[in-house]
Amino acid sequence: MGENTLPEQIAHQLRREILLGNLKPGAPIKERDNAAELGVSRTPMREAIRILAKEGLVELRPARSPVVASPTLKEVTDCITVIVALEELSGELAVQHATEAEIAEIWKLHERMRDNYDVYDHIERFEVDMEFHMAIARASHNEALAETHAAYLRRMWRARFLSARTRRNRERVVRQHGEIVSGLQSRDAGQVAMAIHSHLGHLLDSISEAFAGQPETARPAEEQDANKALTA
Repeated sequence: MGENTLPEQIAHQLRREILLGNLKPGAPIKERDNAAELGVSRTPMREAIRILAKEGLVELRPARSPVVASPTLKEVTDCITVIVALEELSGELAVQHATEAEIAEIWKLHERMRDNYDVYDHIERFEVDMEFHMAIARASHNEALAETHAAYLRRMWRARFLSARTRRNRERVVRQHGEIVSGLQSRDAGQVAMAIHSHLGHLLDSISEAFAGQPETARPAEEQDANKALTA
């Protein structure tokens, strides 16, 4: 966090609030109130909101407060289908192009998850998990692929976080991550492909399950007031 700019630090904190559900889908993010609560000026808060908007976690609205994004299940599953394809391609290219140092770094992320699984909270586990997958994409040495993967992954952070909480299983996660790294170390494309497919195969089902367990998306208060006025 110390190396990040102030807007990036604020975005990180807001992102966590969104993941935890403290800022719910459809809820407004009031620039002035949030800036005052965090003890910062409105300028870095505004930039932080723009960062989250680029990630798809926040929706900007003309002349109104931005709101936490509330994608439909169809929108989420469409993106997940793309993410799975990108991660499978990332693994294939990483087998061919990853340096030994990059594979060693991916192994260290695997070790962090394995050794700290029961110590980390839900978000800490999730963040290490996502860094593991982004490291593989970067190791593909295909910049367009890595950038596209990161963009889709950030857009789907809340959906994948809900999925992870729904079907979190230490033995499965650690074993599958280990199989992916083992395949990278031996340059075995078949093993990596099989391990990634096994690791991500449950995503669509678990996200559908997570969505089914969520309350109806909240709407901004001003929209609720407008609807009441129209029906009065």
